[in-house]
Amino acid sequence: MSDTSPRDARLRRYWDRQAGSYDRRMALAERRFFADTRPWLCGQATGETLEVAVGTGLNLAHYPGDVRLTGVEWSVPMLAVARRRADDLGREADLRHGDARSLSFGDESFDTVVCTFALCGIPDERVALAEMARVLRPGGTLLLADHVASSSWPVRVLQGLLDAVSVPTAGEHYRRRPIREVRAMGFTVERHERFKAGVIERFSARKPGFADR
Repeated sequence: MSDTSPRDARLRRYWDRQAGSYDRRMALAERRFFADTRPWLCGQATGETLEVAVGTGLNLAHYPGDVRLTGVEWSVPMLAVARRRADDLGREADLRHGDARSLSFGDESFDTVVCTFALCGIPDERVALAEMARVLRPGGTLLLADHVASSSWPVRVLQGLLDAVSVPTAGEHYRRRPIREVRAMGFTVERHERFKAGVIERFSARKPGFADR
């Protein structure tokens, strides 16, 4: 897949460079902030499951054994780490190079779509969310977790200062709230948790149309 803009090319290079150290850098955040978010979220996946922005595959160990897993990632070096992790775990997964904003799957292809701690760094996150909704079957489950705008105003001020540096350098946003967009698309939020001063948010949401399946 070719880069569509100089911004995309720059951000892709940034994430390519992180592939070798990403797991080590994430370890502190996992322990101090994320709690049990990966098993909490991935344990709800069923059937044909797509993980968007699979990264280095940190979620792979947490999916139920009977899900049929597909993953997409736009950084080739990160995807290579994820494939090695899948092999080490003995986890069957179709892991592909792809862009969250232009998923190469037909409409209504998956029962579950998952994205963890990645929408904060995806350019045009509304486009990515619309793509996730498109490939999800009616009545399917969308599982999302991310760091979001805090429920505490002093923390939001700090997040604004972080955005001033992180957005231009790494494309990472600290004040997004994807749950708002998901609700605006007509999804029903069925499980929802927010903690660490409201900075970490995780939820499952049902796509409209369950009654028609």
